[in-house]
Amino acid sequence: MVIGVLLVTVALASVSMFLDIADAQDKTLYWGSRGDDVINAQVKLSNWGYYDGIVDGIYGPDTFQAVKNFQAKNGLNVDGVIGQNTWKALGFNPTYAEANQNVAQNQGGNQEKKDTSRTNVSRGDEWLLAKVIAGEAEDEPYIGKVAVGAVMLNRVDSPKFPDTLSGVVYQPLAFESVSNGQYNRAVSDETVKAAREAIAGYDPTGGALFFWNPYKPVSKWIWSRTITGQFGDHVFGI
Repeated sequence: MVIGVLLVTVALASVSMFLDIADAQDKTLYWGSRGDDVINAQVKLSNWGYYDGIVDGIYGPDTFQAVKNFQAKNGLNVDGVIGQNTWKALGFNPTYAEANQNVAQNQGGNQEKKDTSRTNVSRGDEWLLAKVIAGEAEDEPYIGKVAVGAVMLNRVDSPKFPDTLSGVVYQPLAFESVSNGQYNRAVSDETVKAAREAIAGYDPTGGALFFWNPYKPVSKWIWSRTITGQFGDHVFGI
C-alpha cells in the first residue's frame, strides 16, 4: 500500500513538472497577442530595422508583417508567428522570452553591477536626482527608477550634455516632470535608494542617453535612436 501511494505521488509530481515546463515553453506569439513578450519582440525588430511602428505590446498587422520580413530574411518558415525558432533567431531563449521583464521583477538583483561610481556627482545631488526619478518614474518598477537615474548621469558624462547634474536636469524641455512641476511630488524611500544605486554606478540601460514612453505621442526622431532595452513603461536608447 505504501509503495503504491509513493508511486502515485511520484507520477503526479512528474505530471506537474511536465506541465510547468510546457507552460514555460508556451511563448508562441501571433496576431492578437499582447503583453511584455510582444514588446520585447517589437523592440528587437525595431532595433534591427524590420519594424517602424509603435512599441505598444500589441501584435497587430505591422508587427505581423515585420515578423514575416524577418523570417524571410533569416531563412525561417514565413508564417508571421513567433515560435521557438523565431525566438532563437531574435536572440531570445524561447523558454523565457521576457528576459528583460524578469530582470525588472527581480529589481535588477541578477544583473551584474559595475563598480563605476559617478565622480562628477556629489552627495548633494542625490536628492535632486531622486526628485526627478520620482517625477518621471515613481510608479515604475525599481529597476525602471534606477534606469531613469542612470540616463541622467550618463548625460552628465556625455560631451553632448551639460557636465553637472543640475545642468542636465534644468536643461530646457529635457525632462517633462521638471517642466510641469511633477518632480516636486513626494519621493519614496525606494526612489532614494534607486538614486543612490545609480550614483554608485549601476546602469541597467547599457549607457542610454534617452528614455521615452512608447504609449505616448513622441517625435519620430526619438525612434531613430538605437534601443537598448525597456524597463516598465519606458524605452531606453542611445
